[in-house]
Amino acid sequence: MSSKYYVYVIKLDEKVSNFKKFRSRNPLHLKSSGCVYIGQSIRNTRLRFEQHKEGYKSNSYARKYGIKLLPELYDKYNPIPTRRDAENIEKMLGERLRLNGIGVWFN
Repeated sequence: MSSKYYVYVIKLDEKVSNFKKFRSRNPLHLKSSGCVYIGQSIRNTRLRFEQHKEGYKSNSYARKYGIKLLPELYDKYNPIPTRRDAENIEKMLGERLRLNGIGVWFN
């Protein structure tokens, strides 16, 4: 049985940009462009978002500041055949959104 992976994007409350660590990773961030968390998982995107909010293997920004999923930014990539591919898409998407002035957090 082969596993499938998924990338997902969570809209974050703009308050996350008050953190120096977040700002340092996003020098081109424009306040008007918003902030997101990007992740990848073997879990479906809705379940993974709920896990973040409940604190299960969650990123603190996603848990505290996560508002909703933004499927318009990731649906076209899913499902993904391998974890390596999912990690590459996560990075590519994060870097692309950052270049557009969006504040992005990803691993």
